This record gives sequence, C-alpha cells and structure tokens, in this order.
Amino acid sequence: MDWKHQTVLVTGAGGFIGSHLTERLVSLGAKTRAFVRYNSVGSWGWLDQCPIKQDVEIYAGDIRDADSVRRAVAGADVVFHLAALIAIPYSYDSPISYLRTNAEGTLNVLQSVRESGASMMVHTSTSEVYGSARYVPMDESHPLQAQSPYAASKTAADKLVESFHCSFGLPVTTLRPFNTYGPRQSARAVIPAIIIQALVGSRIQLGNLFPTRDFNYVADTVEAFVLAATSPNALGETINVGTGTETSIEQIATNVMNIIGRQLPVVADEQRLRPADSEVDRLCANSQKARELLGWEPVESQRQGLARTVEWIRENLQMYKIDRYAI
Repeated sequence: MDWKHQTVLVTGAGGFIGSHLTERLVSLGAKTRAFVRYNSVGSWGWLDQCPIKQDVEIYAGDIRDADSVRRAVAGADVVFHLAALIAIPYSYDSPISYLRTNAEGTLNVLQSVRESGASMMVHTSTSEVYGSARYVPMDESHPLQAQSPYAASKTAADKLVESFHCSFGLPVTTLRPFNTYGPRQSARAVIPAIIIQALVGSRIQLGNLFPTRDFNYVADTVEAFVLAATSPNALGETINVGTGTETSIEQIATNVMNIIGRQLPVVADEQRLRPADSEVDRLCANSQKARELLGWEPVESQRQGLARTVEWIRENLQMYKIDRYAI
C-alpha cells in the first residue's frame, strides 16, 4: 500500500497503543486522523506528548456517540479501531460503561465504515476473551470465556465485527494482541506498576504473582496493525499477536529489578487481587496465522523492551501518581 495516498483514522489515538500507531502512520506518510475522547480541558491524551501531533487531524468526540464517529470516519480509506475501556478492575465497578464503550462503540464504528465505504477496518480484540488457557500455545480456535465484564464487552465487540463481515461483506480484520507493554502505558497495567515501585518504592506490591502472560513490545504490536491493513488474505480473519513465550508476573518483577539494579521484597496486596474465578491464570499465543497471513514476527526481546520501558518511565515519572494504586 502506498500510504501517502491513504487517509487513515485511528480511534483511541490518545491511548497507549493508539498514540504509537498514530506516530507510525504519520511516519509512513499517511494523511492521519485521530479520534480522541472529548474532555473539557482539551487534552488529546498521549498525543499531547507526541512530536507529530501537528501533523494529525484531531476529531474529539465520544465513541458511544454515533454522530461524532460518523463524522470522523467519513472519507477515510482505512480505519484502525482501538478506542476502548481497558482496565479490568474498574470493569467490576462499572460494567455498563464497558458494554457501552466497547460493544456499542464498536457497533458505531462498524455502521460508519459500512456507510462510508472505507476500504479496510482493523479491529482490536484482546487475549482476555480467551480466559485461562485450556491449552498452550493458544490459537484462534481456542474457546472464548469471559472471566471479567471487560472481557465480556470485548467478546461482544469481536462478535459484532464477525457478524458485519459475514452479513455485509465488511472488509475487516480483527487483531487479538496479547499483553502489550512499552512507553506511555498507564500505571493500571502490571509492568508500569512494577517499574514505578521498583524505581521509587521500598517494596513491590502486586496481586497474584503466579499467572503467566505473553508480553509483546508496543512497536511490534503496532507493526502488526500496519501489516493487517495491507494484507488482503487477512480479511475476515481473527489473528493473534504475541511472542509465544509466557512469563509469570513474579518473574517480570525480578527482571525489572535486575534492569534497575534494585532488589526489593515482592508482596501480595489484597486490593490488587482479582476475584478467584475472574483471574486468568495463563496466556500464551500461537501466532502462526500472523506469520502466514501478515508476515509478522516480533522483533524486540523482552529484556530490550523492558529496558526501553524502564528508561521512559524513569524520565517521565511526573506523569504518574506514584503514591497510589491505579485501577
């Protein structure tokens, strides 16, 4: 694809992955639009910190509002849909907001893409829709089991996407990233929470130490999005994006402390624990489809990715509330 002749829209562009994807699309020469959530202070999220923000056309609105979504999508050739509520603990407190944002918001994007005639939509799923692994590595045929309201809302969104492809021939690919990490990730995610405490704390407080996750560096995840938009063989497919390596939360804490050069006690904090049946014990991706359909492979090693993330957080600690647990 010649990106210089493409108008692209990124929903959720002010978020962690969305801001990195927006930067990448600008670097490729695409005419890039960013859909960010409207707020009274005019913040564009992480895009406020990006050097390319002057090269992006900003649409401020609400993904739950069909009219604002329709305006942003109109005239776009490719739509990357990343807007979502993602914090699992908060989904226990406010499940309806997750359903409205993640499911109804996705429906608004689908309807707008269908009306506008955009040539491609890339939808963002999550490995949380699988629930705890019944086998590893987990391929796309793994059963879906929503163990949190967040996972349920994302499962609903994925099925809406599937239905629009089957019912209307909508040109859409669903990417299912496993646990992405890197610069700009919020403190509600486990790796930034560990890094912040390792940099400034006297101990590291976590929830369950023993679940495993497949951690993928953000630049590698972003590259999968770019490839998905240019791979016609991926139309209508759901594609895992992960490294195929699982690491326990306890081991991640050890790896981070080794990079920083501090050894601290790691303790369980009750408020960080998920309800027992909601905890996803194990996630590990089979990304064979990504290799075959997209030509995608992860590039960044975990040690390199963690080191880059540590350095960025060290330089930007003022952006985090370091004295409290973020849900």
